[in-house]
Amino acid sequence: MHIAASLIGEAGVAAEKVCIVDPAARLLDRWRSCTDTTGMTHLRSPSVHHLDIDPWSLQHFARKGKRRKRGLLVGQYGRPALTLFNSHCDKVVETFGLSELHIQDRAVTIRVECDGVRVELASGSELIARNLVLAIGAGDQPNWPEWAPQDHDCVHHIFEPGFDAWPTEPETVAVVGGGISSAQVSIRLVEEGHKVYLISRHSLREHIFDSDPGWLGPRNMHGFRRVRDFNRRRVLIDDARHRGSMPPGVRHAVRRAMMNKQLRWHEDVVESIDIQDNNLKLKLGTQEHLEVHRVLLATGFSSKRPGGALVDGLIASSSLPCAECGYPVVDTDLRWHPNVYVSGPLAELELGPVSRNIAGARRAATRLVDSLRTARA
Repeated sequence: MHIAASLIGEAGVAAEKVCIVDPAARLLDRWRSCTDTTGMTHLRSPSVHHLDIDPWSLQHFARKGKRRKRGLLVGQYGRPALTLFNSHCDKVVETFGLSELHIQDRAVTIRVECDGVRVELASGSELIARNLVLAIGAGDQPNWPEWAPQDHDCVHHIFEPGFDAWPTEPETVAVVGGGISSAQVSIRLVEEGHKVYLISRHSLREHIFDSDPGWLGPRNMHGFRRVRDFNRRRVLIDDARHRGSMPPGVRHAVRRAMMNKQLRWHEDVVESIDIQDNNLKLKLGTQEHLEVHRVLLATGFSSKRPGGALVDGLIASSSLPCAECGYPVVDTDLRWHPNVYVSGPLAELELGPVSRNIAGARRAATRLVDSLRTARA
């Protein structure tokens, strides 16, 4: 969405020459469903990270009319309330007419041709474009532990597509995961009256953001760009990310629930699951057993390259370069091919560890807009 808005609003691309291919009924559908599930109240990112063009747009939006109330922007960095952020996203959609550009379909095949790119859709129709941006996230590949069955009514990943497994009556629930999503889910369950076990491999790690703010500017990125070995870049990215962490406010809420004996936390691993008639029995690494009615996995997303067969086929047909980790090797304009650009996870070997989040989307849009302006000059 941000890239489309930037192409129209900054690069001067006519709106009728832009389309967004997304199978959901509305833009940002996965974002909204995932955040609804976790019970998120405020974003982790600061108020300058949003989907409009002007960095201060969200702050100005928060000050207008009936939206002037406490709690919309919190903390040192003005983290926005989810309701505010979503309303602001609706404004971006309206301002740039993005709903009219939304093609509700799924791309299944991409072929690079002499003067552009041909995209075959699941419906059987085709799109022919001069340029293509692959803005594919990791949302379709939730990370399932080996011990967890994927076909049981009471074992679910909170980020599986179409998730609809929230308990509707008081239950004992095991939440597996050690990051912000597992903590938010646990807090929501506690507030709704469920008995909760939170199981994480490690301690409750506290970090304000999911990577150091130095990665947003030259302090860390200058050295990153000087590294030409993509294997080394992969190590730097993996080391920089605070996977399995949560900001102070969320961690405090978990601790408070533990002190009130509403939540039990186990720093442990699940070795196996025994499926019984009405209960599930989890065996932990310490040999302790927990009997629960439901297991909710908040174990994040797979680290493998997103895009599945779609991207695999494009790589094979066009001989596109990849690093040993499987991720694209692109130029500074995020160009993987003269007509194919990338953003999000696919751009992380160029953009660094922030590539997957909102700040990364903004950085990708800046590169793409600059590339178009240079080409026209």
